[in-house]
Amino acid sequence: MRLRQIEVFHAVYSNGSISAAARSLSVSQPSVSKVLRHTEVQLGLTLFQLSRGRLVPTDEAHAMFKEVDDAMRRIGSLRQTVRNLAGAGAGHLRLGVVPSLGLDVMPAAVADFRGKQRGVTFSVQTLHHNDMLRSLYERECDLAFGYDPLPHPRLAMRKLAAAELRVLAPKGTFDARRKSVTLADLQGRDMIGVSGSGPVGVLAATALERAEVATHEIASVGTYYVAAALVRHGCGVSMVDEFTAHAIETRGMDVYGVSPPLLFGVYAAWLEDRPLSALSTRFVKCVERHVRSRVRRLQGA
Repeated sequence: MRLRQIEVFHAVYSNGSISAAARSLSVSQPSVSKVLRHTEVQLGLTLFQLSRGRLVPTDEAHAMFKEVDDAMRRIGSLRQTVRNLAGAGAGHLRLGVVPSLGLDVMPAAVADFRGKQRGVTFSVQTLHHNDMLRSLYERECDLAFGYDPLPHPRLAMRKLAAAELRVLAPKGTFDARRKSVTLADLQGRDMIGVSGSGPVGVLAATALERAEVATHEIASVGTYYVAAALVRHGCGVSMVDEFTAHAIETRGMDVYGVSPPLLFGVYAAWLEDRPLSALSTRFVKCVERHVRSRVRRLQGA
């Protein structure tokens, strides 16, 4: 398929009609119809059928769309990069970030970086730890930021800092004068589990198991900020990363350290065979400064 055929197929599939696709591409309806017919003849496939006055994608069209949509996103990213390089001699960074770092750390780092290099633009997507390697491999992002990624021969990593788990509790659950709680203090408590949310969740669950602390898991969630929201509404206690804990701390919730501390690493990751550009290297150092400054502030609080 030629690029024009890809664009037309994507527009028709996404918009649901020839007329809407033509408007999105700023071309005439006959032009779209002609390219679509030629594509079907060339491929030997029927991509759309008319049903009750509407274009309905065939099974073949559904199967093609995922690949075509991925190609369109990559083409869009390429065009953006070319515009940036031609206009300001700068660049475009595609970031994959675990949700908890996207609450405060990454926005602050992006703002700081753009304050020094206004020509740089960003695309930022949240991802779960299990998607980190795939997202890098499929070029959805150039850099990924998360917690304790599993070693992989294709993955290059840089540790930015060591951070701590925190216990979130509804107001008044523990003595407000305390700065930390022990795992034993969680015995028998209603717990919002985060075991499915990556390395931090696994760290929390493993620590409780080793300490032989039995909790009553009333909910299991995939993201830390959802766990924090449930705590805020009084559903129970939870163990989350310190960035989430302090980014969404409210009056209805107390934050405690864990004694002894439970530590995890904050990492930047990229593909070994796609070394960092000078721009990416500078941005990683910028993120590292923001992560370290927050760790020092939060752990000193």
